[in-house]
Amino acid sequence: MVRVPLSPRERQRGERFGSLLREARGDRSMVDVAAAAGVSAETLRKIETGRAPTPAFFTVAALAHALHLSLDDLAVACAEAAEVAEDAEGGGQALSA
Repeated sequence: MVRVPLSPRERQRGERFGSLLREARGDRSMVDVAAAAGVSAETLRKIETGRAPTPAFFTVAALAHALHLSLDDLAVACAEAAEVAEDAEGGGQALSA
């Protein structure tokens, strides 16, 4: 299976999601949060660092539950970050000659 490269907007959204998870985790260890969510610590590490910017829905839901985060709030925060990235790139529209 060939993976389509992620757009800058998708990468930005994934980075923001990882940042939100790190902030919510606070002083809790990555291992503790991952275990509470039923995912591996490596999976959480990849998400938090942006190396896995498009995790599966049930992974996102489990992490949100373990960190007492609202899925709605996460979605809004990540979408806003992606819009900012798109605006910084000129709205994602191609320039013509």
